[in-house]
Amino acid sequence: MRITVLFLLTVVALISCSDDKNVPDVSRIKVDVSIERFDKDFFSIDTNALEKGLQSLEIKYPSLYPIFINNILGLTDSSRNKGVTRFIGQNHFIAEAVEKEFANTEGVKKDLEQAFRFVKYYFPEYRVPKVVMIVGPPDAFAKNEKGELKTDFLTPDYLGVLMQFYLGSDFSLYKDEFFIANIAPEYISRRYDKKYLVADAMKLIADDIYQDKSPGKGLIEQMIEKGKQWWLVDKFLPGIPDSIKTGYTKQQLSWCRENEGLIWNDIITTEKDLYTKDPMTLQNYIGEAPFTQSLGPASPGNIGQWIGWRIVKKFADKNASSDPERQNGME
Repeated sequence: MRITVLFLLTVVALISCSDDKNVPDVSRIKVDVSIERFDKDFFSIDTNALEKGLQSLEIKYPSLYPIFINNILGLTDSSRNKGVTRFIGQNHFIAEAVEKEFANTEGVKKDLEQAFRFVKYYFPEYRVPKVVMIVGPPDAFAKNEKGELKTDFLTPDYLGVLMQFYLGSDFSLYKDEFFIANIAPEYISRRYDKKYLVADAMKLIADDIYQDKSPGKGLIEQMIEKGKQWWLVDKFLPGIPDSIKTGYTKQQLSWCRENEGLIWNDIITTEKDLYTKDPMTLQNYIGEAPFTQSLGPASPGNIGQWIGWRIVKKFADKNASSDPERQNGME
């Protein structure tokens, strides 16, 4: 679904939307998001007539079915039937929780459609994918091209949402000691809530439109590239709290705003810190963590992306009304 575009800063300059409060009117942009419930169709299969049920599922979801069976469940042709039966038995409680939490998906559909109106406003040629809800094993994350673990994935045919990761931070599974120790610690699972679903989806869309090509580069380049993606998500989700878009707590965001100078001082203590490719330094500033080790427990992890976002926002505010040719340097 990749499309060739100039970085959104150029677009914003052309339409004069440098002011965060000057949100464009997208009410006339027609967007219809289709939500398909693979999760319900899968867990409604009669295990006494498994072959028939799986054949029907494959017919209805021809591109998703092999991904689900082979990649998400990790089954082969020889292990498929026993594996599917075992998975349904062991994880039916998750499917029931998803059905209870998402008995009505109209709110999600409405929020996704509004977000995609902004996507279409800035990128009219972008094709809105259908959304498919899936329940996989508790440890079945999606892995993107950079090897990062995600709760959603994007294919040419659909946007897949792994619903086992949107059941609310107090869901019993997330409090299980094995889950905390081996799958997701609580500083991550606190974001496993339906209120993060649309923001997570827009992060995938932002990466599809403007791919992060910074892995392997120095710290400052990675911070700015990742900051561009948050900036893009910000344009797709105006009015949504920054805590939802960043994944930080409100307290962590307040700390960042109050201590921006301290953060910068920490990063630029030596010139090496700005350009280093040292894995430990990169992890300290742009990796998942309960907090940034060099800044103390009040700080969030991945603080480098927040700094990159701040750099891009300031650049955009300064250059939004200038010659669009000057914006190309941010590509």
